[in-house]
Amino acid sequence: MKTIIEPFKIKSVEPIRFTTKEERTKLIKDAGYNPFMLRADDVLIDLLTDSGTSAMSSKQWAGIMDGDESYAGSKSFYRFEEAVKKITDMQYIIPTHQGRAAEKILFTIEGGKGKYFPNNTHFDTTRANIEFTGAEAVDILNETGKHPEIRADFKGNMDVQKLDEFINETGKENIPLCMLTITNNSGGGQPVSMQNIREVKEVCNKYGIPLFIDACRFAENAWFIKKREPGFENKSVLQIAQEMFSYADGVTMSAKKDAFANIGGFLAMNNSSLALKCRNLLIVTEGFPTYGGLAGRDLEAVAQGLEEILDEHYLQYRIRSIEYLGEKLVAAGVPIIEPPGGHAIYLDAKRFLSNVPPEQFPGQSIVAELYTVGGIRSVEIGSVMFGKYDKNGSLIPPPMELVRLAIPRRVYTQSHIDYVLEIILEVFNNRRRLKGYKIVYEAPMLRHFTARFEPFN
Repeated sequence: MKTIIEPFKIKSVEPIRFTTKEERTKLIKDAGYNPFMLRADDVLIDLLTDSGTSAMSSKQWAGIMDGDESYAGSKSFYRFEEAVKKITDMQYIIPTHQGRAAEKILFTIEGGKGKYFPNNTHFDTTRANIEFTGAEAVDILNETGKHPEIRADFKGNMDVQKLDEFINETGKENIPLCMLTITNNSGGGQPVSMQNIREVKEVCNKYGIPLFIDACRFAENAWFIKKREPGFENKSVLQIAQEMFSYADGVTMSAKKDAFANIGGFLAMNNSSLALKCRNLLIVTEGFPTYGGLAGRDLEAVAQGLEEILDEHYLQYRIRSIEYLGEKLVAAGVPIIEPPGGHAIYLDAKRFLSNVPPEQFPGQSIVAELYTVGGIRSVEIGSVMFGKYDKNGSLIPPPMELVRLAIPRRVYTQSHIDYVLEIILEVFNNRRRLKGYKIVYEAPMLRHFTARFEPFN
């Protein structure tokens, strides 16, 4: 097999500021051992998120110059609307400044106490926007997806039988809509099969419940379907994406992921009365319906990015580059979610740091050490992000304790990734020296963004 090269040339570069281990030891301590609180200039390789951190193309930057900043009826909106409709075939397209704004609008209208929203796995902001209304976010991930060491093609799938049982037990009148997150971010960036999308839709139709897709990484999911699901090998990524969305009644998307944009998102649907309610709330919170909190230049960048993400040479490179890092780690004995997902490598903190119990946050310990040793910023996706407390104040841990290293699109080269590999291996080989952490400050919601920690002595 020939070497898969980057399907782009580098036209502009940004310098990295190098720090010493001694400097980083102090910096991470001052940040409360929370990498969110670090200054970006103090980070060597930033794998905190792939959201809004991608490198935009020359055509996207050209679109920024061509943006129409009219308050109402901007030509940039109509280009944006056309690009979204081409992929989703949704009738009503509502721009927002990012994905969580789309979630906020949707769940403010559809949520409320006594309501339930099933998903394969909700990500942090989706869950927070649901729970903020008093509703409950319910994860119904298939059993295989809960076991990092098991290799399977579509570990992001929803458990269809359990979905049916949940609707029966809960009552369809208490479930305003069902969601599928593709790819499944909290489940390790794992893809969802077309068959699973169809089967979930059949259950939703059976009970008259709308199906919404969280489409942040729809193109990566479509690529996995093309490569892993029989019957799709000769279809284009666009055709596969169009079929995925044909089973949905609505879509939320952060364009900061698979549209290569630094900001932006949208809410799309076919229900005219719901769309009217969403647009009315949009005007109060985001702006006029033809800009939705975005500058015209950003609408142009998103529209162009939605075209570029469908390039199959890019997607082949993107998925293979993640696999490259995953294969090297597995060969060295480092436990990760297998097989690697689309946008990130997820270290299995339970096996990586088996001597640290969930209530001492093993993922946060690894995150702090990766920064201290090599200046790599990552994020814990485990008991810090998703843990809850019982009535006695004891931690209820989630099924998995993970550390996500999200790879920004078109930003880092193979030498950067090889450096990341070296640092992970160094931390892994010295893992017995790592200690657990305790929380000394936490916010009532989305605590992982601002929490502060201290290591146990």
